[in-house]
Amino acid sequence: MKMKIWASLFAALALVVPRVALAEDPCRTVTFEGVPFTVCAATASDDVRVWLRDDNGRLIGTPGRLQALMAPGERLVFAMNGGMYAPDRSPVGLYVEKGREDHPIVTGAGEGNFGMLPNGVFCVGDRLRVIESRRFAAERPACRYATQSGPMLVIDGALHPRFIPDSDSTYIRNGVGVSPDGETAWFVISDRPVNFHRLARFFRDELGARDALYLDGSISRLMVPAQGRSDFGWPMGPIVGMVARD
Repeated sequence: MKMKIWASLFAALALVVPRVALAEDPCRTVTFEGVPFTVCAATASDDVRVWLRDDNGRLIGTPGRLQALMAPGERLVFAMNGGMYAPDRSPVGLYVEKGREDHPIVTGAGEGNFGMLPNGVFCVGDRLRVIESRRFAAERPACRYATQSGPMLVIDGALHPRFIPDSDSTYIRNGVGVSPDGETAWFVISDRPVNFHRLARFFRDELGARDALYLDGSISRLMVPAQGRSDFGWPMGPIVGMVARD
């Protein structure tokens, strides 16, 4: 119950933040079945990254701090929580940054949403991919950046088999889905509490994603500097986002 109260509070705070969209802003609001979702699109040629620690080894924790760490000539286009993490905010599954694997992939079932198989990996390589974890472990595709989370929302066009259409487990939730050709990734956060089934259907039926991955819920937050949006929330583990060069 406390988590739902916090989720509702974060959503309310996000709504009062003034938003002024710029021409290059890739984030837009899409309403699906009466629920607004914010969608930030990136292409395979964009600079999509995941982050965890700064150059001194300290956890970054927040999109605001990440924005302050941008190199000269770079700016943060958007950022959101990028996968599940342990109490010390370290990744619970595969984590790859700048081609280096900092945590191995986990393929076994477990507790919580992460362990609700199938789970999956978001991989930034020559293409943008969401891959079921056991398939990823078998194929080992090259990723400059990768983050594992779960459950999968959409697997080859099908919804996760354990999702319940009328489930009352609703939270602010976020995830990432990819186009069939791997040229586009959609980073999505619900602007109202939703269940897994509705979030998955949004990716499949509204965006056309054949593969999509849940990143988290209740703690989900988004920062879009061009809109003046910076959702309130606690420090997090992995962060995923896009960088542009001025």
